[in-house]
Amino acid sequence: MNFSHFDEQGNAWMVDVGEKEETNREATARGSIFMSRECLKMVKEGTMKKGDVLGVARVAGIMGAKRTSELIPLCHLLNLTKLTVDFMVHEERNEIEAVCTARTAGRTGVEMEALTGVNVALLTIYDMCKAVDKTMELGHIYLAHKSGGKSGEFCNEGREQERKG
Repeated sequence: MNFSHFDEQGNAWMVDVGEKEETNREATARGSIFMSRECLKMVKEGTMKKGDVLGVARVAGIMGAKRTSELIPLCHLLNLTKLTVDFMVHEERNEIEAVCTARTAGRTGVEMEALTGVNVALLTIYDMCKAVDKTMELGHIYLAHKSGGKSGEFCNEGREQERKG
């Protein structure tokens, strides 16, 4: 398999997508942060000293996704038409799951934007909670779904089943 971000001499380059067809593209990424029961309770009750943890993390995730091309060297700057960051609290696992969905109509996919959004949201939660729990762990970060483009639809059902298992 050839990697698209390297030329014949092995030099890194940004892929030319100028000839690709514009299609509607969407990607959803997921990830989790695991924390102490006490910390999770404070996040849920809104009693964390730095404020509304999930509200700030949502905005940070959206902002991070919008800046993906500035953070990942070979990503294209995209005109995003939709970005959402949502959270699900799983008390039984002391876990907050972040879900980021990115959408565009364009010539290249939005997988990296969705993944960046999840990572920035989780890092923001860590930053806002670290005074209470320095043992937090980020993990299970993956592309859950993507649609559009030449490769069509992809659904990471195996990972979804594993998570819920």
